[in-house]
Formats: sequence, structure tokens, C-alpha cells
Amino acid sequence: MRITTLFFVFLLLWGCNNGTDKAVSAFKELHQVLQKENGTTWNKSLDGPLVLVDRATRTIIANEGDNAGKLEKKADYYIGKLPKDINIANTAFNWNGKRWTMVALPLPKNKFERLNLLIHESFHRIQPDLGFTDLHEIQSKHLDSKEGRIYLKLELEALKQALVSNAPIKHLKKALMFRQYRYQHFPEAKKAENSLEINEGLAEYTGSILSGRADSDLKKHYSSKIDWFYTMPTFVRSFAYFTIPVYGYFMQQTEKGWNLRIKKNTNLTDFIQQFWSVSTSTYTEEEIKQAGKLYGITTITEFETQRAVKREKLISTYKQQFLTDSVVELDLLKMRISFDPTNIMPLDSLGTVYPNLRISDKWGILKIDSCGALMSPKWNKVTISNPRLITDSVITGKGWKLSLNKSWQLHFTDNKFKVSLR
Repeated sequence: MRITTLFFVFLLLWGCNNGTDKAVSAFKELHQVLQKENGTTWNKSLDGPLVLVDRATRTIIANEGDNAGKLEKKADYYIGKLPKDINIANTAFNWNGKRWTMVALPLPKNKFERLNLLIHESFHRIQPDLGFTDLHEIQSKHLDSKEGRIYLKLELEALKQALVSNAPIKHLKKALMFRQYRYQHFPEAKKAENSLEINEGLAEYTGSILSGRADSDLKKHYSSKIDWFYTMPTFVRSFAYFTIPVYGYFMQQTEKGWNLRIKKNTNLTDFIQQFWSVSTSTYTEEEIKQAGKLYGITTITEFETQRAVKREKLISTYKQQFLTDSVVELDLLKMRISFDPTNIMPLDSLGTVYPNLRISDKWGILKIDSCGALMSPKWNKVTISNPRLITDSVITGKGWKLSLNKSWQLHFTDNKFKVSLR
């Protein structure tokens, strides 16, 4: 028994050390690439504070120390614990006197995917220094509708054709045609889509273009990623990862520093149209149908028609879940949130359903593992299904767990459960 126990401990320590070795290797790999790049992409170095976080243990492996001395220095890395009130996510955040890049472990096994991810998140860290401050994302709810998805898919199919064509510009102009037609249908779409493309599209362009892939591999990467994108439950908050990198790739073929002309208030659609001298036009349905024949409009429309029927059924289910009596309604006071952007679903004017998320606030921590939560349009409250088990500090329901801080309590009022100070 003693031998078995010692062997288990050895395996555990070996696994931890192996994980640390991989993290340190990733630090070095990233540093080498960014030192060689020397800040030329954005006139600002992307090299800087980085923490890799284990989701299960909240253990931090960092490439440098923090200003508060919370991280313990090891050989060529630093180690510590991420506080519970900070959500684990691929993001940038301020902590202990520094602005950090955070990436959740495990890292991608593929070197190019790994660098792509780390550089993408490193861009978010330097965004304030580039003038991209206080970015306010407007949700692209139209991209969960039948028509919005059809015209986005047509745009992406045109981008895929550009990636394999000897005359890519004609396909890029068709892509912009489908985009413009989408904006004719949804007047607020241009502003909404731009808010995410400025924030995430530029970050993904940066990550992909500096990932070290050969040109042919980079084009294959963009194309395969678009195919993967189609498998996502929703396009609302993920489309920008697949549009701007492709447009950016082609723009940098003729102007390496095109991105340096982008400012916080730039509309990327206008910029791209001007880049290729494409005028803003009004298109007819017949023109779109004719142009769409080259990009599979019939197949796309059939698929989206079937999806729309399923979506209506899901909307009905969610309304029954969140608009009945005895739900839990939490006011958001000083929220920190992390969520999966690939599966969120707008629920008419009621807000947005997030199937998976984690919120930390003054009242405690809410974890949604399944079944979802309804975020209000103004992001000032979140609603979850009725509780099944209630204790002084922990309340659980179908697919969720709410851990309350000591000074807070759950109470029932106006046919809803709410939390307040004791």
C-alpha cells in the first residue's frame, strides 16, 4: 500500500512538473516570436505579463512577478493562486499593480494554434495603449435570425472563395455585397457588428497573422475555421473572429500597416470598402439571389429555414423557464463575468440567454453549468430558474449554483427570489 501511494504521489508530481514545463516552454516560444516581431504590427510590443491558469485548482503559472508580491518565484517562472472573485477566462485584466494577459489551461497542442491564442489575448492587454479604451460591444442579435445568418454565411463563403482564387478581389467585393445587403435588412447591424469586429476581429487578425504559419497554411487555417464556425449554435458574438482576419490578410498583401490606420471610432466596413474602392450600394433581392448562386445560397437557405423552426421552439422553452413565478432574480452591482461566446441566444427584447457563465459580485458567486441564465438588456440583472435546494450560504437549481457571501441572504418577494444584505 505504501509503495502504491508513493507511486501515485510521484505520478501527481510528475504531472504537475510536466504541466509547468509546458507552460514555461510556451512562455519562451511566445517571447521569441514577439521579440522578433519587435512591436512592428501595432507600434507597441505585445510582449508582457502573462498568466496561465488551471481551471480546476485556480493555480497560476506566470512569466513574471506581480507588484504585490503574491506570486512565488521559481526557477524561471512564478506561481500562485487566482483569487475566487476573478473569473478564469481568456482575457486581459488588471491585478496586483499590473495589466495581465490571462489564458486558461490547457493550451492548444498545435504550436501555431497556441501562438495564435496567446498573441490574440496579448493584443487585448495592450488595447488601452493603442487608444482602444472603453469599448462598448453592441450585441448583434440579427445574427440569430434566419436572414441575418443567411447573408453572413454568403459573405463567409465569398471570403472562402477569395482564399483559393487567383483573382480574390472579385470575391471580396461579393462578400462586401452580401454584407451591405445584410445592413439593408437590419439598419442597426453595421454599428453592432463593428463594435465586436473592432474588439475581437482585430485581436484575432493579430494572433493569426503573427502565428508563424506559412502563407498557404494560413489561408487553409482561415477556411477551415470558417467551416468550424458554421457548427456553432449561434453566430451572435463569434462572427468577428472569422471576418476581419480574412479581410485583414488580403489588405496586408498590399499595405502592411493598414491596421495602424484603425482607430477606436473607425467603422471597419467603411474602411474595407474604401480600401478596395467599393461604393455603398443598394441591392435588390434578385441581385443577391443571382450572386448567391456561386456561393451555395439554396443549401444555406434550406438549412437556415429548418434551424429557424427549432429556434422558435427553444425560445418558447426559455420563456417558460425565465418568465414564470419563483425564479431567482439577481441585481448586478459590481459584476465580473465570464461566459462561452459561442452559444449565447437573444431572447427577443427580454435580454440574452447564456447557457454557461460565471458571475462574481458583492453578493457572491453564480455558476451556470447548463440550462442557462437570462441577462437583461441593460446588464443590470440576471435571472435563473427556481431554486431546488436552499441553505444559508449555498442555493442550487437545475444547472446552477449560487454561493452567497456571509452578509447576504436569499428572500422571496413579489413572486421571485432575490438576494439582499442581512
